[in-house]
Order: sequence, then structure tokens, then C-alpha cells
Amino acid sequence: MDEIAKTYNYRVLISDGSGTIVYSSEGEKSLMYKSLWNILNENLDKISNQIKKQGYAVMTNTNKSMGTSINLMGYLDGDYTVIISTPMESIQTSARLSGQFTMYVGLILIICGAVAMYLYSRQFTRPIEDMAKAANQMSHLDFDVKVPTGSDDELGRLGASINELSSKLEFTISELKTANNELQKDIEQKVQIDEMRKEFLSHVSHELKTPIALIQGYSEGLKDNILDDEESKEFYCDVIADEAKKMNRMVQKLLTLNQIEFGNNQVNMERFDITEMIRNMVESSKILVEKQEVKIIFDEPETHVWADEFMIEEVVNNYLSNARNHVADGGIIKVSYCRHGNDVRIKVFNTGDHIPQEDIDKLWVKFYKVDKARTREYGGSGIGLSIVEATMKAHGKDYGVANVEGGVEFYFDVESADSESVQC
Repeated sequence: MDEIAKTYNYRVLISDGSGTIVYSSEGEKSLMYKSLWNILNENLDKISNQIKKQGYAVMTNTNKSMGTSINLMGYLDGDYTVIISTPMESIQTSARLSGQFTMYVGLILIICGAVAMYLYSRQFTRPIEDMAKAANQMSHLDFDVKVPTGSDDELGRLGASINELSSKLEFTISELKTANNELQKDIEQKVQIDEMRKEFLSHVSHELKTPIALIQGYSEGLKDNILDDEESKEFYCDVIADEAKKMNRMVQKLLTLNQIEFGNNQVNMERFDITEMIRNMVESSKILVEKQEVKIIFDEPETHVWADEFMIEEVVNNYLSNARNHVADGGIIKVSYCRHGNDVRIKVFNTGDHIPQEDIDKLWVKFYKVDKARTREYGGSGIGLSIVEATMKAHGKDYGVANVEGGVEFYFDVESADSESVQC
């Protein structure tokens, strides 16, 4: 009993039926003993009535030395009366501690509840934030971001719909950009064609002006019978016929150039012996330069290439024609070739004056002539090298010209069909 009283801060007093104290946790001399004894004696009737009605009685007691206390009174078997007293301060302390405990527990529960609510709400807000982010990037035409669609609820289905919309928008915009690029190319091509047409008409009108004037003048002279001798009349007729031939050649070259530039002539790749083709063209050229005592050198082995034979023949013909027109009397024209990577480089050299450096890049421009007087003399139109340029661009191969020792060398590349040949 003493141990329980000390543990729970109780004060216990037990008396028998005669009022004799049989047990006191505080001892007979303690203030509590006297206080409880006084309560018991002073309120014996009242206590007895409460105990009979309720089975117990509760009373409070206050004194200066012990303060306020609560007293529980009841009967035990054997006609014993027990009084248990505890200070109010202990109860208040317990109540305060209990209140603090309740407050701390409540605070912890509130924090845990808030965290739980936050984590639970994130399950709904995070997908919405992802969708908002995806929609914002889609508004800036960035369709790389995708919304996670892990759940099978309304948010998951909405995310899947946004991803599908993003993919369709990306595909549609890609098609629109492709169509826009094609339209832009078509517009640029149309502008280029218009510019080329204007340039073509300007150059043609300029080039035809002189031969037309000559033909008109000489034909009017013949019509008016201003010549008395047959020899002069024959000369006039020769001039008219010669100018007509020049005009015909120029028109034919213009048609060829037009077909190549506008893609009307598709490159027909075939394997052929380029040596045989060049040898035949060289033999024809020898007849044309006999009077000039020009020596044409060509001694190359059989070589096969991949190219459009008809178009390459036109390139070689233009190079040979250019060499014949610019080689000096008693000079040399040499055709040779060598291996240049996976290609064969065809070179046409002629002795003579070098081309001015500022004119080299302009040689490929339609109707451009370095020496207009000399060009007029041999009937050149300034279109041949433009045909070479268009042909080589259609083949996707290199071409060019260089001033070398003793003269000028033109070249172009074609794809080799043989495994062995001399490297350049």
C-alpha cells in the first residue's frame, strides 16, 4: 500500500468501525493524518449518507499548509472506512501535461495529415502541371515533350489525348513546312526562270542584231542591183549564207543549253569507250586545222567511263572547237586524260595566249566573249562553254580551265568504269 501511495502521490487513511485509525500512509504525526481525521470527524454524517447512496463520497479540503486536495471516501469489508487523498496540484499538473500531450499529438497529426494530403493531392496536380507544361511547349511549336500516362483514369486518358494531339500537330506542321518549302522553291524557280528568260531574250536579241543587219543589208543590195559584176554578187550571197549558218548554229546551241538547264534532257548513264569517241572527233578536227598547220596529239589507251555518251560528246566537241579557234598557226592541240580519284579527268590543251585572270570565271557565262573581234571572226556564239557547265552540273562532276605553260588547258571529269589508269 505504501508503495502504491508513493508511486501515484496518494495519501491513504483507513479506520475501523470505532473510528480508530488502523493505517495511514503518512504516519500519525503528519499534517495529512490530522487533516483527514478532522474531515472524517466533522463530516461523518454527510459522508455516511453519500456513501450509502453512491457507494463512495468525494470532498475537497483546503488548508494553508497542504493546499487544496481531493478526498475519496468509501467502506471496505469488515466495517472499515478508507480515505484516499491527492493534492489538486498533482491533478492540475497531470491535466496540464495531458493538455500539452494532446496539443503535441494534435500538432503532429495535423502535420502528418497535411503531408498526406499534399502527397495525395500531388497525384492529381502533377499530371495537370505536366499537361499545362506540354500545352505551353506545344504553343511554341515544341512537340518533343510528352505527358506521362501511367494511370487509367480520366487524367491518364486526357494525357494520352494530349500526346496524340501533339503527334498529329507535329505531323501536320511538318507537312505544312514541307509544302511551304516546296512552294518557296517553286516561287524561286519561277523567279529564276523569269530572270533567265529576260536574260536570254536580251542576249539573243543582241547576238542576232549583227547577223540580221548584215543579211538585211546584203539582201537589199542584191535586190536593188547595186552590183554590176557576178563576183561581187556571189560574195554577197556567201555572206548571207554564212551569217544564216552562224544564226542556225547559235539557235541549235541555245536549244541544247535550254534542254540541259531546265532538266528536259535526262542524264542517261551508260558504259562506253571514251577513247574511241575522242579519236573519231580528233580525226575530224585534223581536217579543219590542216591549213593552219596545227598538230593534234592524242594517244590514249582504251578507257571506259560511266556517263551520258551524247552529252559528253557535246562537251568534248565544244572543248575541241574552242581549242581550234584559239590555237596559233603551227601550234599544238593535245587531248589527254588521267585518273583523278574515282574519275577520269579529260584534258584539252592548246598552245596560245593565256586567258586574263579576271576573265576565267566569266568564261562559263552565256554569250561572254573574251575577245569579241576574234570570236566574231570565227563565228563563235559564246554558248559552247555554258553548255559544258550545264552538262557537268547535270552529271555532278568537276570542270574548269587553267593557264599552263605554253597555253591554256580545259578539263572535265567523268566516272571511271575501269579499275586501273594513270593517276594525275
